[in-house]
Amino acid sequence: MCQYLAAGNGTVNTCFPSNAITIEGQLADYSVIADSGNVMHRRFCPKCGTQMFSEAEARPHLIFVRSGTLDDRELAKPSATIWVSAAPTWACMDESIPRIEGQPPPVA
Repeated sequence: MCQYLAAGNGTVNTCFPSNAITIEGQLADYSVIADSGNVMHRRFCPKCGTQMFSEAEARPHLIFVRSGTLDDRELAKPSATIWVSAAPTWACMDESIPRIEGQPPPVA
């Protein structure tokens, strides 16, 4: 799903506690059932379509913000590449961080 959302490659996300984020303005919601069976809510700007973040109903205390939407894009750096088994052969991956074949266990 992330490859479709990112137009070919994976998305880059930063995980925060939900109560650490302030959201201003209107967002639209696209809900899907993830491979895990969890309901995922993907929130985006209804005017321009920019993806903002996603939330899993199973983990309402966490929010996964698209890193490119952060005011400070250096706030967090990638700690792992996930779903590498589904990556296209041409995908660019940082060799210095762990690779996980599928979905890792929940963070919290």
